[in-house]
Amino acid sequence: MAARDISFSSINLLNLQLPGRPVYTDRDGWPPEVYDRKIGFTAALLSRLDADLFGFQELWAPEALQQALDAAGMADSHVMLTPPGHAGTSITCAAAVRREMLVGSPEWIVNFPPELELRSSGDDPQQADISVSLDSFSRPVLHLQVQPDPRTPVIDAFICHFKSRRPTRIWTERAWYSAASHSDHRTAMGYALSTIRRTAEATALRIMATKIMKRSNTPVVLIGDMNDGKASNTLNILTEQPRYLTTLATGGGDNAFYTAQVLQEYRSTRDVYYTHVYQQDRESLDHILVSEQFYDNSRRRLWRFDDMLVLNDHLNWDDHKDSGTNDHGAILARFRWKPAQQGIV
Repeated sequence: MAARDISFSSINLLNLQLPGRPVYTDRDGWPPEVYDRKIGFTAALLSRLDADLFGFQELWAPEALQQALDAAGMADSHVMLTPPGHAGTSITCAAAVRREMLVGSPEWIVNFPPELELRSSGDDPQQADISVSLDSFSRPVLHLQVQPDPRTPVIDAFICHFKSRRPTRIWTERAWYSAASHSDHRTAMGYALSTIRRTAEATALRIMATKIMKRSNTPVVLIGDMNDGKASNTLNILTEQPRYLTTLATGGGDNAFYTAQVLQEYRSTRDVYYTHVYQQDRESLDHILVSEQFYDNSRRRLWRFDDMLVLNDHLNWDDHKDSGTNDHGAILARFRWKPAQQGIV
């Protein structure tokens, strides 16, 4: 790609941890032979995608990710970004970015922005009061800045991993859970709690992005495992549901995000996009969302969408714990420098 072009990738690493070290309640972790296969699989993904900015989820040990980058031949071209002092006892978001593109120092954001209030007395007389007291992300959000070339603006990027759709295990709640009262309903209640948590996280990230991009021309990208589909409420919160314009129309939303999935669908004759398989249901949980500076029809376009790739063949083999593959597809979106405004070259 040319100097001012840019590409983004998202990869869920499926608990990339050093061999024999704990992963959640599994005290034994990955056997050495499976770990070696995981490193080989991850390195092959990195080499094939060759993104300018990789966003990672489910990283435990920074040493393991560095080993994969080294095996991919990216030790010199990319710098790994992991939380300072991260000891591998919890999972985090991480990144790898071309060394010359990184601007400033990254930050990992744990707490929700102070503007976030999720409480209301309702907007019609039949509604009761509601209040959600969450104040932090399940997984810290990584915020960094990149600049493809000195002649381009700096891009703000966020790497995220929202709460899974797996039902919250409420039967471990000693303070209130009763098997007699709640056992038959624990799945429904667990799904509801996971949805509430994921919704709050999406809203918090939306506020953080809005504070940067609204009434500005700052390019912003959101990358990650959002654990929901493109038509979900989670994505609606993040994107603000912009209108995708017809071929010759121009416009763009100042505070909107456009999904790389939809941009690719406008280029394709068939939609085969999926990044996750559960009980034979193929769907897209991993996303790259871009501001109007990357949207073809925007009057304030700086980069045009080139294409999107999804590496997902490994999802059709349910042997991730043996093969070393991941349980999510890896995605790549590429954008070429093509400003819409006259006077910008």
